[in-house]
Amino acid sequence: MQVARAQQPIAAAAVTLVLWIFGVASFLPPLFQKYTSQSVLLIIAAGIGIFVCLVLHLIFIGIAAQRLGRSPVLWVLVSLLFLPLASIIGLILFEWFSEEQKQAAA
Repeated sequence: MQVARAQQPIAAAAVTLVLWIFGVASFLPPLFQKYTSQSVLLIIAAGIGIFVCLVLHLIFIGIAAQRLGRSPVLWVLVSLLFLPLASIIGLILFEWFSEEQKQAAA
């Protein structure tokens, strides 16, 4: 039952992580850096987007950890220190084990 309650914050964390990656990618030279660096407004918008997505991602990770009975502070710190790899690996493992748990219950 706990896994079902954590599905929504995990999905929201995945969406905010993808949006954060797009925001960071807008500053990478091979992708969109030449467009972003030409406009101060785009630089500010991308920076605000990166910040908002990061904060929301960490909030959703904390909510999911709490609903799973884990320590939210620990999960948020690990996600923040090893961003984005820890978040990506954590989301993949969560989906993997939640599918196994659903199959075992059926």
